[in-house]
Amino acid sequence: MEHLSWKKEGNIATITIDSPPANALSSGILKDLSSVLDDLDRDSSVKTIVLKGQGKFFSAGADIKEFTSFQLESDFAGLAKKGQDLFNRIENYHVPVIASIHGAALGGGLELAMACHVRIVTKSSKLGLPELNLGIVPGFAGSQRLPRYVGMPKAYEMLLTGEPISGEEAKQYGLANHAVEDDQLESFTMNLANKFASKSGPSIHAIMKLLPYAQTSQFDAGSKQENIAFGKVFGNDDAKEGIQAFIEKRKPNFNDQ
Repeated sequence: MEHLSWKKEGNIATITIDSPPANALSSGILKDLSSVLDDLDRDSSVKTIVLKGQGKFFSAGADIKEFTSFQLESDFAGLAKKGQDLFNRIENYHVPVIASIHGAALGGGLELAMACHVRIVTKSSKLGLPELNLGIVPGFAGSQRLPRYVGMPKAYEMLLTGEPISGEEAKQYGLANHAVEDDQLESFTMNLANKFASKSGPSIHAIMKLLPYAQTSQFDAGSKQENIAFGKVFGNDDAKEGIQAFIEKRKPNFNDQ
């Protein structure tokens, strides 16, 4: 695995995204993450997983440059489906996954973090879904998970402005469990992970099966519609302009087509 690594200490597995400079979620990273989960499936001693990013960011988004290699609506919809399936797998995993977030969790990075069961952020970190700034929409169920945590009004605001919120605001709105100082992130995260891992395995597994029942039955339907919208929006001229403007580091000129 070129841009992902993991290690186990006691009953805790730590997965680290290491793809500088932004830890952008390429299809390769998604594939590697799925492979790590396959490995962890075979290790019954693991009771908690910590997911973090190496370098300046947790993950600053999906790999936008990779999108330029796609041609068909089905290519984009297929990528969205793969990401959604993986993130659903994380959300329904048999042990808790803690996202330890510093720097930024944007776009696909935040969608990955929202699929985790607990989010610990630094106060200075930035969290958001800026896809509309590029003329596109979230593709990994971000439009469905975000309202769960921040509520509908704030979700509309965050999605339609594309503006991120700080780690402190994320804690305030319920998107993060805790917001800590930068130098406290690792110790705070591992302290919580150790508390989780100290519990009985069967009781942990039972809780991980029970809590998802509290979620709305409309989630799967909404995710499917996001998948379809992701493919359609990527096929329009504004999406091409938005992605090109992002790559060229300029403001996009949308024509509403």
